[in-house]
Amino acid sequence: MSATDASVDDMEIWWQAQRFLHYEADLLDHREFEAWLELLDEDIAYRMPLTRNVRRDATSQEYSGPRDVAWFDEGIETLRQRVAQLKTGIHWAEEPASRVSHLVTNIRVLDVAPEAGGGERIRVRSRFLIYQNRLQAEVNLYAGKREDVLRRRDGRWTLLSREIHLDQNVLLSKALTIFF
Repeated sequence: MSATDASVDDMEIWWQAQRFLHYEADLLDHREFEAWLELLDEDIAYRMPLTRNVRRDATSQEYSGPRDVAWFDEGIETLRQRVAQLKTGIHWAEEPASRVSHLVTNIRVLDVAPEAGGGERIRVRSRFLIYQNRLQAEVNLYAGKREDVLRRRDGRWTLLSREIHLDQNVLLSKALTIFF
């Protein structure tokens, strides 16, 4: 590992983060949304800012900021509502249900911090490719980067925050009905 690599050099923490993210992807791919919700922290911030085309000298403005418009900016209640809507069977954009595959890779633990009252937080960066197929010929591909904060309390990891950066500035799909 080079001196410029900013990731944490702790294989156990990296392994736990990788297991968590792969398990989460498996739950989503199998439409086990209630079990997925159990992985989310009650204080979750789940956000996908807009991507902008900017000059090379303005890359810090490539994604919309925390107070700007986003594809979604959700907490636990809206995520629960989305899952409840999917479970009704009358969600117009998800009936019939999409077939989805989440591929998560390049997982790096950037830092580990203790939490007040015990436990810890880790900041994890990863890449994703999500394939979505619906009906006969409706296909969507989403590629991008995620930065997550995982929280461990009482020996259990939860997803405290997720920021998703799509590698496209125009949404090519008809609707955003999947979880990233």
